[in-house]
Amino acid sequence: MKNAVKVIANVLSWVVLILALLITIIVFSSERNNGVANLFGYIPLTVESDSMLPTFEKGDLIFCREVDDLNSLKEGDVITFWTIIDGKRVKNTHRIIGINQAENSRSFVTRGDANPLDDDMPAYAGDVIGKWTEFKLEGFGTAMSFLRTKTGFFVCIIIPMAIFFLFELYKFIVTLIEVKRPAAEEIDEEEIKRRAVEEYLAAQKAKEEAAKPEEPKPEEPKPEESRPEEPKSEEPKPEEPKAEEPKPEETKPEDNSDG
Repeated sequence: MKNAVKVIANVLSWVVLILALLITIIVFSSERNNGVANLFGYIPLTVESDSMLPTFEKGDLIFCREVDDLNSLKEGDVITFWTIIDGKRVKNTHRIIGINQAENSRSFVTRGDANPLDDDMPAYAGDVIGKWTEFKLEGFGTAMSFLRTKTGFFVCIIIPMAIFFLFELYKFIVTLIEVKRPAAEEIDEEEIKRRAVEEYLAAQKAKEEAAKPEEPKPEEPKPEESRPEEPKSEEPKPEEPKAEEPKPEETKPEDNSDG
């Protein structure tokens, strides 16, 4: 059980580290490229409006891919491009509904799936950022926008990475201590195991002996019961004649009467 917990903890820590690194690359890449992150040719973008409902909605995270050949774009493709809205240069993701082809230029007429009218300005070839790969993560765009803030980056990236490195440092120290443990401790452990095995075997032997049926013991001859001796009748001994004591002489009273 402990080994399984360790494996799960290691896997989770590495997953967190990889995600943190990917998000870090996306954040720094977008800052260096006018807010457009590029991760190995893929461009993650947060949907800012509901103009493309029901294809995707505000708060979703969509992934576009760089377009090497603009001539490969056709009607029905969803592209992300730079445009001017309310006097600001912003990113927009709409569907191509028409293509304007001139001698040396190419532009695209676009419209949002939820919009009744075409966009005011066409998307020129130099303004195209990428083509949608038809892959999206619902609701993850909001999280990505939060991670791009200083608070989100600190809470979700810096702290998890610090915890990961502290955990790896702890494992390294534990491993180092185990490697440098004296050999005497290993011997003691072996001695403890040996004694435990001996005690277990002795206990098993005692159980087996206790489970064996006891052999009947031969009956010992009972000692003859001693009858109580009858009291011997003693014959009366003849009484020895007692010596008669001399009787005192009777003194007769003197007759003092005058005759």
